[in-house]
Amino acid sequence: MAIYDLRLEASPSATVFNSFQAAVKRGVAVRLMFNQDHAQAIPVPPPPEIDWAFVDQLRAAGVQIKPVPGVPDLMHHKYVVRDAGSAEAALLTGSTNWTNDSWNREENVMFTIASGDVAADFAANFEGLWEKPIVAISGRMSSPWSSLADGTRVRPYFCPGRSLKLVHAMSRSIASAEKRIRICSPVITSGPILGTLAEVTAQHKVDIAGVYDATQMDEVQHQWASQGGAAWKIAAFHSITTAVRFGGKRSTPYAKGSVHDFMHAKILVADDYVYAGSFNLSHSGESNAENVIQIESAEVADLCAAYIDTVAARYGGAPVRAA
Repeated sequence: MAIYDLRLEASPSATVFNSFQAAVKRGVAVRLMFNQDHAQAIPVPPPPEIDWAFVDQLRAAGVQIKPVPGVPDLMHHKYVVRDAGSAEAALLTGSTNWTNDSWNREENVMFTIASGDVAADFAANFEGLWEKPIVAISGRMSSPWSSLADGTRVRPYFCPGRSLKLVHAMSRSIASAEKRIRICSPVITSGPILGTLAEVTAQHKVDIAGVYDATQMDEVQHQWASQGGAAWKIAAFHSITTAVRFGGKRSTPYAKGSVHDFMHAKILVADDYVYAGSFNLSHSGESNAENVIQIESAEVADLCAAYIDTVAARYGGAPVRAA
C-alpha cells in the first residue's frame, strides 16, 4: 500500500486495523508506505497529517512500515496492490486518501482493476520507492497497453519519471477529442493541459464541462499573480471557466485539524479515454510520486462523465443532461 495521508478514527480505524491484522495472521506479507508529514506551506495538495499512533499499532501487528520523505516532492500515491504475480492479482487506485474526511466529506473516485500486468507494474513502482525512498528518482518505467479480461485496454503512468509523457498524452487526448471533454480536478495548473484546454474551448467544437476546487484555485491564482511569467495561466483559466461554466466547490480552507471537504477527485475524460489516479492536473504534480491509469472504454468513460456532470452541477456547473 502506498498512501499519501493516513489518519483514521473510530470505526474506519478499527475496520482497517482488523483487516491488516487478519492478513498478517494468515501469513500475508503486508507493507505500508506513506508520505512523511511536513510543515511546508503549500496550497496544493494540503499536507498530510499522519496518525502515528495508528501507524505504531500497525507496526506492532506485523505490518512493515516505511515513511517516504515528503520534502521537496511528495509521495502522493494512493494505491493498493494485492497478490501481484498470481491469478488473484488486483489493483485499487484513485484519488482517495485513508482519512475519515476522504471517505465521508470529499468527492473521490477509486478504481479496482483485475490485471496481473497492471498489478505487476504497480508492484514494481512500489518496490522501487521501498528500496530507495527518494521521490525524485521514482516512476522511471514505461508501461505498455494491456488488455483486461473483458477486452478493456489500460495503461499505467507513473510520475515523476514519466510526468512529461503523461501530461502530453492528456493534452493530445484533449486536442483530438471530437465529442466530449470532462475534467474533475482540485486544480488545473499544468501548462500543457491548461493551454490545450483553453485552445480547444475557444474553438467551440467539443462538449466541455468539469469541476474544480474553487478555494484551492483561488490560492493558486494568488500565487500566479506574484509570478511574472504566469499571467497567461490566469487568462487561460478564466477563458475556460467563463466560456464553459465549470462547477467550483467552495471548500473549507486548509488548516491543521480543520475539516477537509475538498473536491478531491481526479479524472479526465476525452471521448472514450479516461485518465484517473492520484495526479492533480497540476504543475507541482509532475514532480511528485503519482500514478494514473489510462482506460480505453466507452462504458467507463460514460460512467465517469456522468459522475463529473453530477458533481459539477452540485457546485454551479452546467446541469446534467437528460439521457
